[in-house]
Amino acid sequence: MSEAGRVTLPGLRMFTSQLTLISSPDFWRHAMQFYQQSVIVTGATSGIGVAVAKSFAQQGANVLITGRSRERGNAVLDDIKQHGGQARFVVADLRKRSACERVVASAQKHFGGVDVLVNNAGVIHRANVADTTDEQWRDTFAANVDAVFHLSRAVVPLMRAKKKGVIVNVASDASLIGATEMAAYCASKGAVLQLTRAMALDHAREGIRVNAVCPDNVETPMLASEARQLGLAPKTYFKRTARAIPLGRNGQPEDIAAAVVFLASDDSGWITGIGLPIDGGVTAQ
Repeated sequence: MSEAGRVTLPGLRMFTSQLTLISSPDFWRHAMQFYQQSVIVTGATSGIGVAVAKSFAQQGANVLITGRSRERGNAVLDDIKQHGGQARFVVADLRKRSACERVVASAQKHFGGVDVLVNNAGVIHRANVADTTDEQWRDTFAANVDAVFHLSRAVVPLMRAKKKGVIVNVASDASLIGATEMAAYCASKGAVLQLTRAMALDHAREGIRVNAVCPDNVETPMLASEARQLGLAPKTYFKRTARAIPLGRNGQPEDIAAAVVFLASDDSGWITGIGLPIDGGVTAQ
């Protein structure tokens, strides 16, 4: 055998070690820990929602994604399926109660229920109290708070019947600390965090865990929209926000997705009612 084709002893040991790893039950338990579970991810046509949906699909979940853009939703759906995942897309404006109920009904019909609900969809209008219009205030609360309430109200009975379920709400570090020119957004995310805590206590004995993640600036289309509302180019704004973060960079959607998946998994089975900052150290200051 030529030197190029020879298998060395260290190489064989490494191969054997890797084979042992992927043969272990613990490896597959984590790799496919959501196998055949039904997961709803709202606002999953861009940014954090896309990363969350893909992460669950990669771990075996049946994922139902929602969004207002059919074109973007179908693109995400195709990407998940091309990588071997199982998913469905429902066009829905979750500011409407009927749309929330329709989403949950679809998950129940096609996936047999709801094991995990990720309330991710949201909007932001940059303005202080004096400059916030009634329409902006109502729109912010309809998207950021009402949708969380209506979706949670629809899934809790399904989870209660199985004595198990997880809800993860995407709040914001604006629910923990104040921020300028974000009056409606801060108020809405504060409401999401308090609703998270209330639901966690109400439904803990029913086997339902409820937590929130509280990101700082994450490089998404939503952050780019903020930049444009402030009259800045997104790249310029991203550099500015990164300088204010102790770890020296903005978040990426995958940073948030990893935390959401953890909070939905059995690895966090003794965690409920928290708002987890994922902010590069911002709230430590």
